[in-house]
Amino acid sequence: MSAKKQRTYTALPPRDISPFVGAAIPRYFAVMTNPPAARSEATPDAVPGAWVDRAPRFARAYLRLMRADRPIGAWLLLLPCWWSVALASAGGAGGLVAVWHAALFAIGAYVMRGAGCAYNDIVDQDIDAKVARTALRPLPAGALTTRQAWMFLVALCLIGLAVLVQFNRAAILTGLAALALVAAYPFMKRITWWPQAWLGLTFNWGALVGYAAATGALAPEAFALYAAGFFWTLGYDTIYAHQDKEDDALIGVKSSALRLGAKTKPFIAAMFIATLLLFTLAGYLIGAGPAFAAGLLPAAAHFFWQWRRLDIDDGHNCLSLFKSNRDAGLLLIMAPICELIARSL
Repeated sequence: MSAKKQRTYTALPPRDISPFVGAAIPRYFAVMTNPPAARSEATPDAVPGAWVDRAPRFARAYLRLMRADRPIGAWLLLLPCWWSVALASAGGAGGLVAVWHAALFAIGAYVMRGAGCAYNDIVDQDIDAKVARTALRPLPAGALTTRQAWMFLVALCLIGLAVLVQFNRAAILTGLAALALVAAYPFMKRITWWPQAWLGLTFNWGALVGYAAATGALAPEAFALYAAGFFWTLGYDTIYAHQDKEDDALIGVKSSALRLGAKTKPFIAAMFIATLLLFTLAGYLIGAGPAFAAGLLPAAAHFFWQWRRLDIDDGHNCLSLFKSNRDAGLLLIMAPICELIARSL
């Protein structure tokens, strides 16, 4: 057993946040007493040495607003789109057009994730100014005005719309239906302990859009895939939320990390198991065979590795494991790809 002393948190009733407040107060005052001009431009969780740091100075704040220096979010938005394209192809739909769809989804996910981040920052700029990890974002740091952020958001949405209209009618209507989820997301942390669940509903909508693009309709396997993504997101974003639990407790923001406390690890295990079971169900619904199940084994091993390594009291550990879900999502694609290969033999 490690000699390192571990802090533990118990699952909290909705109003009992006192265990986190004492640790957050010094960080809160450190953030609030540093004027924006005295802070660096890059946020602590940005990729070190990202290309954004070498971009023209006038563009850097906009690129950081859309999290171009933190590509993990774009990956996590994109992967459910690719899952559904691969699943539809394994089921006999798509063909070579699947490659074109995959490219369109890559562009769309990158742009619309940026738009979502801009919108989230516009809504949350007062909260972000009070949290150590987010205080350096362009709006709370004063690098951009709210008006500039809105104009940039509109530009990104227009690019996203240009991508969306390349698909069929079913995919377009399905994609537009996600706007209500996106609009409500920034407010969830103010009213529920489970904003991560709302993110799961929002971030995995691409699984439905991708399937509709490939087949022209939605089917039970598409919803199984969407549900798998929902539980996956609930798992990885709860890990992510543990970075901010002390600041969140101080300023009154809710999260699954605060609600679960020491019960987080069994919860994460349950979420990842649900992800694998629902992925298996999606395969069953398209008549997949053993190749599909075998293709899920690497993802299952990765989820187990995450669960074993998780230390909810170590922010660096939580951020690293959160980012590793890009690899988990890519490994999940192996299941429909293995099925597609098996059917082609």
